[in-house]
Amino acid sequence: MGNWIINHGFTAFLLFIWMGINIFLFVWFYFFYDLGDQFIYTRHLLGSALAWARAPAAVLNFNCMLILLPVCRNLLSLIRGTFMCCGRTMRKQIDHNISFHKLAAYMIGLMTAVHTVAHLLNVEWYYNSFRGEYDALSDALSALEDEGNTTYLNPIRSNTTTPTLFAFTSLAGITGVIITLSLILIITSSMEVIRRSYFEVFWYTHHLFVVFFIGLVIHGAGRIVRSQQTTDPPHNTSFCFSRPEQWGQIPECPIPQFAGGFPQTWMWVIGPMFLYLCERLLRFIRYTQKVEYRKIVIRPSKVLELQLTKKGFKMDVGQYVFLNCPSISQLEWHPFTMTSAPEEDFFSVHIRSAGDWTQKLISMVEQLPEGAQGPKMGVDGPFGTASEDVFDYEVAMLVGAGIGVTPFASIMKSIWYKFKESNPKLRTRKIYFYWLCRETHAFEWFADLLQVLESEMEERGMGDFLTYKLYLTGWDKSHATHAMVHFDEDTDIVTGLKQKTHYGRPNWDKEFEQIRKENPTSTVGSFLCGPAVLAKTLEKKCVKYSDVDPRKTRFYFNKENF
Repeated sequence: MGNWIINHGFTAFLLFIWMGINIFLFVWFYFFYDLGDQFIYTRHLLGSALAWARAPAAVLNFNCMLILLPVCRNLLSLIRGTFMCCGRTMRKQIDHNISFHKLAAYMIGLMTAVHTVAHLLNVEWYYNSFRGEYDALSDALSALEDEGNTTYLNPIRSNTTTPTLFAFTSLAGITGVIITLSLILIITSSMEVIRRSYFEVFWYTHHLFVVFFIGLVIHGAGRIVRSQQTTDPPHNTSFCFSRPEQWGQIPECPIPQFAGGFPQTWMWVIGPMFLYLCERLLRFIRYTQKVEYRKIVIRPSKVLELQLTKKGFKMDVGQYVFLNCPSISQLEWHPFTMTSAPEEDFFSVHIRSAGDWTQKLISMVEQLPEGAQGPKMGVDGPFGTASEDVFDYEVAMLVGAGIGVTPFASIMKSIWYKFKESNPKLRTRKIYFYWLCRETHAFEWFADLLQVLESEMEERGMGDFLTYKLYLTGWDKSHATHAMVHFDEDTDIVTGLKQKTHYGRPNWDKEFEQIRKENPTSTVGSFLCGPAVLAKTLEKKCVKYSDVDPRKTRFYFNKENF
């Protein structure tokens, strides 16, 4: 339990606060509508469905306020920079931005379902009351009207208005339908299988959030949930409840008047909507800034390296940018981790062919004449990630899977520059690097950097500073036989490095145990850029091998999230 608290305690505390606020809002508004005197007559028509419709609405407002904030990436980068003077535990929470975005979306989806079902029942009961299918009090409440037709209780005012017609003709009904359909499309297209296989579907459908928020702000203006208003003389509800036939005839029972509540949703979401609008405006400004190609290289395994320059661009290790290529799509922006170091006069990205957009970009570049500039490119960023904190740890454990090595390429290059300049501020004294790849070609573009680092460390007598292990997870029998024949050679047959390639997957228990043994009093930062399955494994190992005693080895897990 102590180990778990080290890695997840503060995150769990924040989730507890978030869930507590959701529960409080639900319970508070449920009883407000279920017990409030101003809703006695409304509850007579609608029953408990009134409270079941309004309580989720309060939770929806709260989560709709939150859901845009995790994707305001410039805001998060600003906060990350502000918290650089604070503990790593606080900064780590920012790296869970996408997870929290999804969590808020799930809550919105659940509350929308409850809210919708309850209001469908409400409309049905309004309709039945207007048709006189219930008691005399329901008939009297449904028949209330005045000259301006503004103080009624039942929003269904005509025999020709069916529940279906009301849903598609009233302001609350039609906006509710639009909001719900938009939300269904957004959530279903965000499923992992669709997002990875059909990213364009996910990207364009996700922009229905604009329709969703416009409909959300307008939705409450329908004011179909109405409460009793104070009259002069006052309407004695407890006395008049059973005497609807005497309403307006005796002083104790003037005709009750009702009004819809003032729309409040806009007050919840106006702030985040403004921040997000500023975010998109800043993206547009960055899009208009000129980006030039310094170098274009097609690496093995269909990996495209772009070295770019942009006036005033500054980065830190492990950061990422969003790229837009108007020749492919004016609207699509894709995130890519930068592989260059802050010390270089350019920034670079490595792009693997893994979808329509990347395939089109690589095809366009392959057809360029030698020495030509590439297609126009818009760059938004840079944005901070967990890898920025790598030099805050005495010992760093870097794990990359496939193209997931990109943030660590930036880190490795920066280390090389720091050693070259004899930077005294370098706090990190040991790095363990693990790279898992399915095919041998994937190692080629990064092996050159490792060779330079390998020789640099040896020249400075710091061969123990960097320990790296490369794992080939996919191979055939002939390849294994070839490796066995050349096992005694000084360099590896796959990478040309002195460190031999391992075949299969790491034994993580053995690796963590070794790191703990070699660093008995250190704080170890474990950084991953790779699949969720591997993240779960490493997260558990960090908990398992951390010591509760702060004087001994403690592992902190960090994962790249886009």
